[in-house]
Amino acid sequence: MKKSDFYFDLPEELIAQTPIAQRDHARLLHIDKRTGALEHRHFYDLVDYLYPGDCLVLNDSRVLPARLLGTRPGGGSVELVLLRDRGEGCWECLSRPGRKTKPGSVLQFGNGELVAKVLSVLEGGNRLVQFQYEGIFLECLERLGKMPLPPYIKEELQDAERYQTVYSRELGSAAAPTAGLHFTHELLDTIRSRGVTVCSVTLHVGLGTFRPVKEEDIEKHPMHAEYCEIPEETATLVNATKNAGGRVIAVGTTSCRTLESFASEDGRLKAASGWTDIFIYPGYRFRCVDSLITNFHLPESTLIMLVSALAGREHILNAYKTAIEKRYQFFSFGDATFIE
Repeated sequence: MKKSDFYFDLPEELIAQTPIAQRDHARLLHIDKRTGALEHRHFYDLVDYLYPGDCLVLNDSRVLPARLLGTRPGGGSVELVLLRDRGEGCWECLSRPGRKTKPGSVLQFGNGELVAKVLSVLEGGNRLVQFQYEGIFLECLERLGKMPLPPYIKEELQDAERYQTVYSRELGSAAAPTAGLHFTHELLDTIRSRGVTVCSVTLHVGLGTFRPVKEEDIEKHPMHAEYCEIPEETATLVNATKNAGGRVIAVGTTSCRTLESFASEDGRLKAASGWTDIFIYPGYRFRCVDSLITNFHLPESTLIMLVSALAGREHILNAYKTAIEKRYQFFSFGDATFIE
């Protein structure tokens, strides 16, 4: 298939810049994956579409405050965005300005509380950086770091917790698993009271999730790899749901990719961990996931290709066309869809 098969024209003013005041008051577009029929609701109405015996799978990854603002030799400003922990205090990072962060450069953050030495330039231009600090690195990061918001969000985030899900637990993502931002503890309690099982996987979202597809032939696109885990309890609950004929509902494309990466041909799971670079696009046969809760995605992105694999490209493009006409809000802080 071609990248251009997934293009649609999105007015810039529909890209949400700030979180909605109440998480579960976002709009919800229900999409019937068989017929393409649409219903316009609110996220708190999600309970009307869930049934006893369903299993809701969340991604419990928590976003690192991975954006560091500091100074370089000579006093100029520098920005690092942490991408991947390479061990022993070394991180793969994005750096700005790149031409000023050459190997050997020593960067300072928080008046020297955190010091970083650039060790090398990696393939693609990322930097390998060695950090020096006293105490616990993640505590330094919590004090000094900022949220690495997506490039299409221009507003400054007033409350960092609004870029975290209420159930976030495992620190490690460079971007939020944003479908889950709509849930509140109260909504999750209501869902459980309806006889729905709620469990978690972990996928640490990388900034590669925002990498554009450059190849017109989408099969040639090199998919980024992300680390994920399926705990024993989740594998047991998902398998029990399958055995009883219930539905497995992934919250977000990250949960979906994790489940599909480790599912057997019959959709069953075992506890597992590792890196996944699974690329899901039309023609893919889903083994584990039956339904998906997700936000609205970028034109020509791997994520709109994934939802098109689940619901059909024509159904998705028609749903997006309708959403634009109805002035739904798009992307990380925007409205949601439920595909079933």
